[in-house]
Amino acid sequence: MIQQPEICNSATNASRCQFRFSNRKRCRTSIFDPSVPFCAHHAKLQRIEATATELTINLTEFKSAAALNDFLSRLLLLLAQNKISPRRAAVLAYITNQLLRTVTVIQHESAQAAEVEGIDMTGAPRPIRNLPKQDVVRPYAPDQYQYSQFLASRRREP
Repeated sequence: MIQQPEICNSATNASRCQFRFSNRKRCRTSIFDPSVPFCAHHAKLQRIEATATELTINLTEFKSAAALNDFLSRLLLLLAQNKISPRRAAVLAYITNQLLRTVTVIQHESAQAAEVEGIDMTGAPRPIRNLPKQDVVRPYAPDQYQYSQFLASRRREP
């Protein structure tokens, strides 16, 4: 079977989607808007990819509250510009909230570990255990009989 060369009609070529698959084949769907070089499906994918890039630009790790705050502010801007759906924004905000909770827990645990590791008891003074016992002077404490007499006297007065 002999392969026929593909006839390249410029009118047909311009009305087709410009998206190329990984095997270098081109999408066969026609475009609706001549200003957009992609079909509706691939145009939506391109918008989602551009939005994701805009949302996470210069953010590599979410290990600090400042990075999470930056992400949330970008998310708010995209939501206000109607570039992201409210449902997707709610999901991303929930995930960010969970990340923020784990960041604070991790910081708390690392602070506790630093306190435990930071105490050096090798040069600390030791208690002197062979001191003579001192007499302890206790304040006056009435016995049970005196206390009951006091309570009975207070009941009679009114």
